[in-house]
Amino acid sequence: MHRLAILFFTAVLGAAALVACQTAPATQPKPVAGFVTDMKAFDAFIATKPTPAQFHATYPDVMLVTPDMMTTREMRQNNSRYFPKLDADGRIVGGSFM
Repeated sequence: MHRLAILFFTAVLGAAALVACQTAPATQPKPVAGFVTDMKAFDAFIATKPTPAQFHATYPDVMLVTPDMMTTREMRQNNSRYFPKLDADGRIVGGSFM
């Protein structure tokens, strides 16, 4: 009886893991090619407080200038470089394009 309970528990965990693997990609935002043109979608993404890694995965063509990076401060009009504001956990909570 004990062996049957272990098999049942293992099967339930396996099924739960399979369902989680199948639904995980659907919750991840699709990468956006090029620079930011849809500001409404971008602001909604920033409102989720993404990590820098999530930012790079979603906006691979936008340069994320974190506080530890050296860069020039020339003005860009094409939303290609984002200077984020980070919270204590290192998540992006705001920022601006420059």
